[in-house]
Amino acid sequence: MRLFSFRDELDLATAGVVVGDRVVSVARLVEAGGLEEELRFLDLGGLLEADPDLEGVRTALEHATAAGEPGEPLAALRPAPAIPRPGKIVCIGLNYRDHVEEQHIEPPTRPLLFAKFANTVVADGEPVIRPGGTRALDLEAELGVVIGRTARRVSAAGAMAHVAGYVVLNDVTARDWQGNRAALAPGEHGDGQWLRAKGSDTFCPMSPMLVTSDEVPNRQALRIRSWRTPATGPQAGQPVLMQDGTTADMIFDIPALIEFVSAVITLEPGDVISTGTPSGVGVFRDPPVFLEPGDRVRCQIDGIGSVDNPIVGG
Repeated sequence: MRLFSFRDELDLATAGVVVGDRVVSVARLVEAGGLEEELRFLDLGGLLEADPDLEGVRTALEHATAAGEPGEPLAALRPAPAIPRPGKIVCIGLNYRDHVEEQHIEPPTRPLLFAKFANTVVADGEPVIRPGGTRALDLEAELGVVIGRTARRVSAAGAMAHVAGYVVLNDVTARDWQGNRAALAPGEHGDGQWLRAKGSDTFCPMSPMLVTSDEVPNRQALRIRSWRTPATGPQAGQPVLMQDGTTADMIFDIPALIEFVSAVITLEPGDVISTGTPSGVGVFRDPPVFLEPGDRVRCQIDGIGSVDNPIVGG
């Protein structure tokens, strides 16, 4: 299934199932498909917690479709993040071989973990705020793995039974706060850790679409790209390709990441693992390229979806 998260008439995040170019909302699945009434007001994260395998949603969709429920035009809906308030966003650093190579460093011998929080999550079309004090905002297109069933000390062999599906993320980063040498002026230093650089408000745009794992038979062969559309300069208004990679380039694949993380951090329904980014980010270009207010940035993973956001000053 492809599930779409959107804002209802009360500006609350809700969700539905994509059927062609339309969306059958959870509210419609309650009314026409017999989905349990208490699920009506849940966002997609809450729905995963209440119906981990989404079997109730699948059954209700069959009933609603048989009853001729038309749904709503997808294009008319206002996107929300697929998981509006994740309990945890566990991020993986240096997990693509070409991203390691562009930095001229050795690949890690085990996954490198850091975290973002729910304050970072914004929807497709919503602004990414460049806070005062940083001048080196950068993009990182990433595949997000959404947990559907609680995972605690699971093996790689059994890891995929705990995955609900996939989303597209942009791991926005303030490279000067992070401490990247190419982003620092003479005499400047980074924070010494990544919390501010990675965890500031709006620093995790998330696609509205969640594609369930059964719809993605080859999760390690997905093309992943990002574009920057500059507001000024000779390429103003023209999307410029920044990243063009594939999830086949991951150093640690998804089952290995779930095994490693869940050994010490219990993963719960609606949690997200952001699995790393391929080469092409702005800070490692010559000269470096950073995001400026007025720019737009788009991250896309074939078969999963995209997230597109303007950059504004804060």
